[in-house]
Amino acid sequence: MVCHPSCDPGAVDGISVRVRRATRSLALLFRVEGRVDQISIPPPCAPARRDGLWRHTCVELFLRAGDPGYAEFNLSPSGAWSAYRFDAYRTGMRELELALAPTAEVRRGDGRLDVELRIARVPAPWGRAAALWIAASAVVEDTRGALAYWALAHPAGAPDFHHLAGFVPGPGAAEADAPADGAVRTRRP
Repeated sequence: MVCHPSCDPGAVDGISVRVRRATRSLALLFRVEGRVDQISIPPPCAPARRDGLWRHTCVELFLRAGDPGYAEFNLSPSGAWSAYRFDAYRTGMRELELALAPTAEVRRGDGRLDVELRIARVPAPWGRAAALWIAASAVVEDTRGALAYWALAHPAGAPDFHHLAGFVPGPGAAEADAPADGAVRTRRP
C-alpha cells in the first residue's frame, strides 16, 4: 500500500495487505510496519456497528462486482465496525445488512501491528461474484492525532477511498473482468 502524497506517514514505514477468499467469505491481513508504539490504537470495545471509524486508526475494504454499486466495510482495531452499500460513487449510501458481524484480530509484534479483518457470509452480489474488485485502505492515527491515508492506489487530488481508480482485481478477477464502465484501473503502486 502507499501513503497518500499529501500525508506524512509518521511512524509507519509501510503497510501491506493480503487477501484470502473462500466461498462467500473474505479475510484480509493488514500488516503495519514501523514504530507501532507511536500509533494511536482505539481501546478494545464490544463489537458493535459504529459510524465515523475513519476518524481514527481503522482498516477499510471496498468491494465491487461489475456494476456501479459497491460495498464498504470499516473495522477498528477496537472491534467496532460498520458496513454500507452504495448505488454508485458516493450515492445511495445505506447500512449494509450482514448475517454475521465482521471480526478483527489484532496482534502486536516487534515493529509491526497486524489487523486481520474477517467477513463471513459476504452479501450478494459481492459474495457470489466470480470477478470481485477490491479497494483496501487504512487510516492510521499517530499519538499526536495526525492522520495518514494508505491505499493500494490513490486517485489524483485529496484522499478518496471510494474512487474507482483505487480498485484493483481481487481474487478470482482478471483485467478482462473489468466492469463495463471501464473506470476501474488495475494499476498498483
